[in-house]
Amino acid sequence: MRKSPGTGLQHLGIGRAMPEVSRLLRWVALWRVTVAVVVFAVAAFYLNNVPPSWLVALAVATILAVVVTGGSLFQIYVLSTVPGLTLLYAQALFDLALVTTIVHVTGGLESNFTALYILVIAVSSVLMPVRSGFLLTVLACLVYVADNVWGRPAPPQMSLVLGLQLGVFVSVAVATGWVASRVRAVGAERQVLQEEVHRLRLEASDVLRNISSGVVSVDAAGELLFANPAAEVLLGFSSGDWVREPILDWLQAHSPELYRAIVATRQGGEGVSRAEGKITRGDRTFAIGLTTTAVRSDATLPASVTAIFTDISDQKRMEQLKMRNERLEAVAELSASLAHEIKNPLASIRSSVEQLARRSRGDEDERFLSQLVLRESDRLSRILSEFLDFSRVQVTRCRPVDLGGVAQAAVDMVRAHPDCPTGAELRVVRGPALLEGDEDLLHRVVQNLVLNAVQAAGAKAVVTVEVRAAVSSELPRGVRLETPVLLKVSDNGPGIPNELRERLFDPFVTGRAGGTGLGLAIVQRAVQAHRGLVFVDSEPGHGTVFTAVFPAKAAEAAA
Repeated sequence: MRKSPGTGLQHLGIGRAMPEVSRLLRWVALWRVTVAVVVFAVAAFYLNNVPPSWLVALAVATILAVVVTGGSLFQIYVLSTVPGLTLLYAQALFDLALVTTIVHVTGGLESNFTALYILVIAVSSVLMPVRSGFLLTVLACLVYVADNVWGRPAPPQMSLVLGLQLGVFVSVAVATGWVASRVRAVGAERQVLQEEVHRLRLEASDVLRNISSGVVSVDAAGELLFANPAAEVLLGFSSGDWVREPILDWLQAHSPELYRAIVATRQGGEGVSRAEGKITRGDRTFAIGLTTTAVRSDATLPASVTAIFTDISDQKRMEQLKMRNERLEAVAELSASLAHEIKNPLASIRSSVEQLARRSRGDEDERFLSQLVLRESDRLSRILSEFLDFSRVQVTRCRPVDLGGVAQAAVDMVRAHPDCPTGAELRVVRGPALLEGDEDLLHRVVQNLVLNAVQAAGAKAVVTVEVRAAVSSELPRGVRLETPVLLKVSDNGPGIPNELRERLFDPFVTGRAGGTGLGLAIVQRAVQAHRGLVFVDSEPGHGTVFTAVFPAKAAEAAA
């Protein structure tokens, strides 16, 4: 990678503190060649009585100026050589020799080109450290004095002029060196500030790119300024296609709540805190929590808005699970009480009706009504038994269980069930799935889920039971299980209607004629008894997937 000329001077205390070093070096090179060529041309074509030796000296100086300048620029800009102190010294010494030659040829103390010494001193003081600039100034003074004392002796009355010239040289060196040192100090502070700002920008960029929350910034005109990767994933778009493009209409179509929050913040200038909304992305709709903040540069214009939003669907799901568990516990207690209170009187009623039905004096209508009462009593008794089963769901025998073997046995039992169509296809996909639990209760979970799937899918049912170890990404956010075991039952049925899905695990809620609505409630309580979680994912017309995750260790479950 090529380096700019300025960056190579950092070890000299210059570096980025002098941002025009490369431009200054180019101007020095142009000045060097131009002065040498002009002086030679003037001496050769416009001045009379110029000794040939002087013309030769000017010609050699001009050629050397071109060669040195070309070589210097080639090293810096073609070979990318870092200009160090040695190179700067070499250029300064050559410039000093070139100026001395020009001044000597053009009249010494009376030369019109004496001011070129000032230029060499000033450039050296700017490009080099203070000590080096001072050494070049002393050398320039010595060379100038030597040329006017021995090389081309000046009259005694010109000594005052010589002294004044030397004073000017020193004054220029001191003033230029002081200014250059202040510029370097300010430039160094600026460089430190720029590096700190750059570091903060990198840290902020890393944070924005790695956080799971989406961040979207919209300017006063409604155009997208920034969107981090999490926002692209949540919204399902590419920020590169929308940067500096109006995006509010697109947001309104995909997340009305996010759109309204941004618009309200733009107009009022006050942020929205802890609001909730939804994002529709393709065939998926999920809940988000959002917060907005505004930056207003002009009170007469709408504010720029930054919105931060997070997928809270897992959080919502966990809240629903907690509420569902609480409802099921309350219903279970009520069911147990009612079942006990009703079952004994029902048994007495059935026994009495059965005795009345055995009387030979009863007519046909009485016997028919008696049989009807007996059948309905038996049906009520079965329902009460299910209530009691529902209320008594608990782990009674905890021991190591192969969930795959339990699933296979449950599927075989469902195949023999009267409600299982002949053409139904039941498959079990098994992986390592050992856990500590109640085998009978786990068998009931799988059997209920598979039987429900078969009954929902109908004659062409395809039901797949998958049992394996779960990965952390399959768990809801906030759930931590060291060695989770997964049970997934999927079918190709018509799906679950939206109005039924939210209440699916509630007792007495069923979508099947003749069902009691306790099967999935029992599944929920059985999974909960193992300290597990059960979820349902379903879209009308796209089948249904029930997913249950269990901790593998009983001790872990208790924790």
